[in-house]
Amino acid sequence: MKTPIKPFALCIDNTDYEASLILGKVYRILLDPRAAKDDLVRIVDESGEDYLYHKEHFVFVDFPKAVKNKILAFATAA
Repeated sequence: MKTPIKPFALCIDNTDYEASLILGKVYRILLDPRAAKDDLVRIVDESGEDYLYHKEHFVFVDFPKAVKNKILAFATAA
């Protein structure tokens, strides 16, 4: 079953990716329909580059508009 598209992913498992993903951190998802077909999500990780990770590493979340704007502002400032 397909997971509904949400704009953010909360990392719940960083096994094998301890340097790239921080447990409990919210990451912005970059849409990649081709990757999604293989249960992968494109995330800008701690390296500052976007990579594909299996969706099992995340819980997909959305936030109210004001919170989204704050999160996106943090991402642009970094």
